Parts: sequence; C-alpha cells; structure tokens
Amino acid sequence: MALYRMVGGKIHRATVTETELDYEGSISIDPDLYERAGFTPGELLQVYNLANGARFETYLIHAPRGSGMIGVRGAAAHLANVGDKLIIVNVLLLDASELEGHRFRLVRVDENNRPLEDSKA
Repeated sequence: MALYRMVGGKIHRATVTETELDYEGSISIDPDLYERAGFTPGELLQVYNLANGARFETYLIHAPRGSGMIGVRGAAAHLANVGDKLIIVNVLLLDASELEGHRFRLVRVDENNRPLEDSKA
C-alpha cells in the first residue's frame, strides 16, 4: 500500500520571539496556535525560515498559552533570529483512500503571532 506525505497543518508567517542555544532542542509554540493547526506536543515539525532559507525539523514543546511565543531552541537556534518569519508544518501519512477531501489546517498569524480571522481550522 502506498502512503502519501501530506501537510496536516500549517502556521504561516509566525514571528520568532526568542532563541535559546543552550537547550536540548525543540520549538516552543503557544497552544493557541498549535492546537488550531492540529499539532501535538512531542510531534516532529518541519520549519522553514523565510529570512534565510533555512529548513529544519524539530519537535514541539508547549509554550505558555496566550503568550504568542515561538521559541527556537537547541541547535536550531543557529538557524533563526528573533524577528524572523517562519512557516511551520506537520506531515501526515495518508493512504490513497484518505486523499480525497483532505485539506490541511491553515493558521495565518499577525506580527504578534495572534491568529487572523481568515485562518481555517
């Protein structure tokens, strides 16, 4: 059986609020964002930095709810700076029967990482 790698959810143009090199590695995201995107703590996420073209994978950890935090930690902190814009996605494995009707969740955010009204969740 063939499996297809599909985007499950996406946070679009999130602003990095902090970086921390001395950490075991991860990305901390406000649950007001990651829940809308359908992400789960501990899940591997792909991150694309619009400022420098860096692409990396790391795992999600919980940030304080309502904080708007997007914190890049560990080795990935070398790939992002405060103020950089990121696209953050999770990837689902779907079989052919699940492809029809699949739509990923899209969470657009403002400059303070607050969801915009046109976000689809």
